[in-house]
Order: sequence, then structure tokens, then C-alpha cells
Amino acid sequence: MAAAQGTDTPAGHPRAFGLWSATALVIGCIIGSGVFLLPASMARYGGVSLAGWAITLAGALAMARTFARLAMRWPQTGGPYVYARQAFGDLPAFVVAWSYWISNWCGVAALAVAFAGSVGAVWPALIATPLRAALLALGALWVCAWINLQGMRHAGRAQVLLTALKFLPLLLFALIAVWYVEARHFVPFNPSGESLPVAINATVALALWALLGLEAATVPAGTIRDAERTIPRATVLGTLLAGIATVLAVTAVIGIVPAAQLQASTAPMADAARLLWGPWAGTAIALVAAVSCLGALNGWLLITAQIPFAAARDGLMPGPFAHLGKGGTPSFGILAGALLASLLVAANFSRSLVQLFTFSILLSTASTLLPYCIGASAWLARGGAKGRVVAALALAYSLYALVGTGAESLAWGGVLWLAGLPVYAWLKRRPAPAAGV
Repeated sequence: MAAAQGTDTPAGHPRAFGLWSATALVIGCIIGSGVFLLPASMARYGGVSLAGWAITLAGALAMARTFARLAMRWPQTGGPYVYARQAFGDLPAFVVAWSYWISNWCGVAALAVAFAGSVGAVWPALIATPLRAALLALGALWVCAWINLQGMRHAGRAQVLLTALKFLPLLLFALIAVWYVEARHFVPFNPSGESLPVAINATVALALWALLGLEAATVPAGTIRDAERTIPRATVLGTLLAGIATVLAVTAVIGIVPAAQLQASTAPMADAARLLWGPWAGTAIALVAAVSCLGALNGWLLITAQIPFAAARDGLMPGPFAHLGKGGTPSFGILAGALLASLLVAANFSRSLVQLFTFSILLSTASTLLPYCIGASAWLARGGAKGRVVAALALAYSLYALVGTGAESLAWGGVLWLAGLPVYAWLKRRPAPAAGV
């Protein structure tokens, strides 16, 4: 079986992440746009969303625990890519790297759109037209790309600061607002017009977007101090903290704001705060949401480049992805991810913010679930008896959520996955780059 080559920390680039910064990376990647915009996407499902959240939180914790075990077994840069290569070889590893990379830049596009929606709740003129909204989203995206290009240490410090600025106010809002939930907003239980199993499956896929990023600390493993111990702790702790805050906050918003208003809202949590405490509260939450999206953008752009970097050093992604810039940053991967995310925003800017956000998150979720499935399978295949039940639950959940992303997302995801096969064939005809590129 192929070993994961070249995934350790390059010489001259110190390990910049400790437990707090690794945990902040997990929380920061999970808590981004989903908790602030997802109530608008889930409003049509009413009480069914509660079932979706219960399944998703349980599945996410099972997946987090599985990734924690995998990180202890193979603590190398690349996360899910490394696990797939160790367990199954080059082709599955390439599929994971390619799919995860697609998911990341699709997610970056959704986060940029969510930032525009949050800012627009404070200054509506900035998103008065689809073009203005797209330009605002692109501006935020490239600011975060610039931060990441300054080096891993700078990106890590920014992540800790941005995570603190969003997590504490969000948790405070969730703990207070949940007491104002009105049961009538969850009646009827299934107002979507779809069958109950279909509706639950759809809410599971939507809810998973709000918890994507739970594997974030496994991806830049080569830059994390004492990776064998730090990554598992950061993964489980970050997922648990972010999951509790997210479920409470989103459920509170759905239980406070009328469904018709939610479905048209570009800043539903701000609308909930405004209903409870007045205009000042809506403005404050909208600003927290904007900071949250910037933090998630920063974190996702950081990990967007890490898996292609690891795969490129093994000859399974194009060579430029292995190039390290200032401070150990895979600069080509960051620029490529930012550019592709920009193209996705630009190509769909004529849609409403909610439509663009929903399309982007489902495409991103579908692309992430394949690495999740293969990651869980990797533990079942090579991880030993301990943890097999949890890994089996994580695999079952991932397959179930994948179906829930819907035909359009699966079709687009399939096209993007198939587009990678000629790249793989071309790469296998070329010699792998020397270690230390």
C-alpha cells in the first residue's frame, strides 16, 4: 500500500498551530455562514428541521470521532486524502483530494455570499442589486486570500481572533433566544409538501452544511504541534462546541421568525434579534455574522490549499499546488481556490442571495460527503476493531446525507468529479515530483 509521502512539515517552516489555534480552526470553519443564513433555507421544513438537526449532530459527532482516530493513526498533512491513500491507494486518494478541493472552493463561494448578506442587513444599499452583492462578496474573499498569503502563522492568529469574536456572541444569543421560541412556528410539523422521509433527508443535507469543517484540524497536520494528541482533541472539542451553539441558534431563529419572512430573509438571525430586542440588536447580530463569515473564509481558504498540496507532493495533483510561499503557505492552491470561488459567484450572481447560497452549500456538501464516506471506510478497512461501530455510523450517516443533497447537486458534483479523471490519467503518465518541492 502506498505510503503518504512528503506530508510532514517542510524544513524551515515551524509548526504554527497549537491546541487553541487548531480548535479555533475547527470552530471557525464550522461556524461560518450556515448558522446565520441556514434558517432561511430550512424555513420551508418547519418542525422537520428538528429531526434533521438531531440526526446531523449525532452523525457529525460520529464523524468527528472517526477523524480523530484517523489523525492519531496517520498524523500527516492532507487529512482525508492521507487516510484514503493509506487504506485504498492512489486512485481513491485522488478522488478524495479532488472532491475535497471542489467542496472547499464551493464553500468559499457560499461564505463570501453570506458575508454580503450579513453586511447588507446593516447597509442595504450595498446589496441593492445582484452585481453589488457579488462585488461585495468577491471583496471579502480576496481580503481573506491576502491574509492567508502572508503565512501560516498570520493565518492562525487571525483565525483565533475571528473565532473568539464570533463564537462568544453567538453562544450568548443562542442561550438567551432559545427561551423565546414559540411552538406554533413548528406547526404543522412538515409544511414542505414533501413526504416525511424526503423532508427529513433534505434537512439533514442542509444541516450538515452548518457542521462542515469538523475535519479541518486534520488537514494542515504538518503545521500542528504534537499532532497525534492535538488534532483529536481539537476535532472533538471544536465539533462539540460549535455543534451545540449552532443547533441552539438556528432552532431559536426558526422558532421566533415567521416562516414566510424567513424564506425571503438575507439575514434571518439578525431579523430574529430585531424582533426580540429592537433595531440595535439586529445590527449587532448582522455585524457578528459578517465577522463570522470572514473567520470561516479565512479558515476554509487555509485548508483549501492543504489537501492539493499534500497530493501534489505525492504526484497526485498538478505540481504547482506543491509550491510553498511565504511562511509555509501553499500560495498557488490559495490563489487557485480563490479564483474558482470567484468564478462560481460571478457565474451565478443573477440569482438571489438565498438561491445562490443554497445552491453553493448543497454542491459543497455533496462534494465533501464523498471524502467523509471514504474516510469512514478507511477506518473500517485499516483501523482495527476499536472504533468500528462509530465509523460504521459515520459512514451510514454520510451516505444518507449524500442522497439528501438532491439531484441537481449530485449531477453537478458528478460532472466535477468526472472532470478530475483526465487529470489523474495525465498525472500518472508523469513522474512524481521530488520530495521537498
